[in-house]
Amino acid sequence: MTSTARTRQREETRRILLHEARALFAAKGYAAVGLSEIVRCAGLTKGALYHHFDSKADLFRAVLTQVQEEIGAQVATAASTESDPWKQLTTGCAAFLRASADPVVQRILLIDGPAVLGWHEWRAMDEANSARHLHEALSTLVETGVLPPQPIAPLAHLLSGAMNEAALWSATTTVPDALTDTIAALDRLLAGLRAA
Repeated sequence: MTSTARTRQREETRRILLHEARALFAAKGYAAVGLSEIVRCAGLTKGALYHHFDSKADLFRAVLTQVQEEIGAQVATAASTESDPWKQLTTGCAAFLRASADPVVQRILLIDGPAVLGWHEWRAMDEANSARHLHEALSTLVETGVLPPQPIAPLAHLLSGAMNEAALWSATTTVPDALTDTIAALDRLLAGLRAA
């Protein structure tokens, strides 16, 4: 087998493991899924799994990273449909809340993510993926005078925390139209930040 073929095979094995683990973690939750079940569903061996991942937590971390990257791409795509920086921010924030309404995202990103990896690691991963975009958007709005001059880091953390909490609430509430109401509340919150 050529090195190119081996590389493709390794990539395909990793893709299959991530796909099966993601489906199982989303359906059952991290704690209820064992490595034996993952490799059985993937049609692979534990040796193949351990070739790519050190542990179940390491595999979960890779699944979580994949979910975060997908949400980041969805948010960036939605925001890029707008030319106005303010509309980019509000559209991107709404896109995050819509993406977070997906039960797979709720389970992996919002419920199991902090519980499995711990708050500090989960926050660091969030910072590396989505919080960076929020920080950049807010910086642009301050630089252009849409938002009054202020430290960006605390504002980005406040908004990120509010959106994560709102997404968690939307995931667990039985209130009708929770997502629509949450996006409307976020729009009002953001509007209050604008410069007079």
